[in-house]
Amino acid sequence: MSGLLAHPEEEWKKVRQEQSSITKSLLSHVLLLAAIPAVAGYFGTTKVGWRIATSEVTRLTHESALTIAIIFYVTMLVAVFTVGALIHWMGQTYGSKQPLSQCIALSAHTATPLFLIGIMMLYPILWLNFIIGLPALAYTVYLLYTGLPIMMGISRERGFLFSSAVLAVGLVMLVGLLAATVILWSVGAGPAFTF
Repeated sequence: MSGLLAHPEEEWKKVRQEQSSITKSLLSHVLLLAAIPAVAGYFGTTKVGWRIATSEVTRLTHESALTIAIIFYVTMLVAVFTVGALIHWMGQTYGSKQPLSQCIALSAHTATPLFLIGIMMLYPILWLNFIIGLPALAYTVYLLYTGLPIMMGISRERGFLFSSAVLAVGLVMLVGLLAATVILWSVGAGPAFTF
């Protein structure tokens, strides 16, 4: 994992050689790392809280924060698997036929910076999380563009186009998740605050 942050190209080659299974990719990497933002968000929203244009601190109830943390955790697991499955499906278009496990490993390792920066949810201040999260997001995109050609066994030129397509699909998924959140909140599944 630290290799992805220090020397990503060499680490991607190691990940490709491992030929890990879907279960191993999810168990050894995603299950633990996806818990970081979920657990940090739970404690940040229940213990620390945040201020919005007032001097009073707003916090979530423990029940509400726990429900949101569990849904968030499951959503991250599903997102990693779904992006991996989409990479596998789109692979034929770009001249690559890799096993699904390889595509999920690519998706899981690409998301590492976002999982790690999730520790910032311990202090849920929107502007601070945005400023610190933006470089993590940029590095995630960098990992996608450097890792995809290596993991999928294609040229850098095809890898650039393939990575751009994966990035576009990821953005569409994000918009879909935001829309689903709005719908859930409008039917009464929103957060409950303490005052």
